[in-house]
Amino acid sequence: MVTVRNIVVLTGAGISAESGLATFRGPGGLWEGHRVEDICTPEALDRDEALVLGFYDARRRGLAHVAPNAAHRALAKLEAEWPGKLLIVTQNVDDLHERAGSRRLIHMHGELLSALCRVCGEHTAFAGDMIGGTVCPSCSARDRLRPDIVFFGEMPYEMEPIEQALIACDLFVSIGTSGAVYPAAGFVQIANATNAWTLELNLDRSAGSHHFDDARYGAASQLVPEWVDSVLAMA
Repeated sequence: MVTVRNIVVLTGAGISAESGLATFRGPGGLWEGHRVEDICTPEALDRDEALVLGFYDARRRGLAHVAPNAAHRALAKLEAEWPGKLLIVTQNVDDLHERAGSRRLIHMHGELLSALCRVCGEHTAFAGDMIGGTVCPSCSARDRLRPDIVFFGEMPYEMEPIEQALIACDLFVSIGTSGAVYPAAGFVQIANATNAWTLELNLDRSAGSHHFDDARYGAASQLVPEWVDSVLAMA
């Protein structure tokens, strides 16, 4: 294994599933009982705004009933104690990493606790319901806030700094991801191209497992703390 100074960690739905949050896709291609195309596309928002806003309002309220688990806490510990560079890139839109204490974090698919104005394009913290009326704090537009979520067909956030971190990292770790959703599914290949060591921590083999140098399978709440302790022991 290479000498490790710079680490990039990618987290997906599997790390939050143990906190009680549903994974992105369920049986039959459903997302919490809804077809993906009925909820998370710009066309769905235009076609049935009440359905889309109401769905995300319910998910936002649901955050009050879940808490970070041992995997989230272990990554926060790694951030606090690792002497080199560390970036956590999450595909998740919940706030469990932040509540565990992580700060060096990019939400590439957006955040439930944020709103995006369809008039001025500003992002703003948002913790309430959008159904019932909203006002943009930046431009005062009424009822033009939408969930600050990257829908299908939209560009994920902060791709340039993510790619720069991947190119510079010595270790890339993917936790709880399906390996099927791009561009995140291609991160391991970017890391491989620069000779970083790559590790998958997942409940089961992902679609991209064959790209990794090493893999460990099991519950994130067990695997991640064990891995973090082993990395910090080498620091």
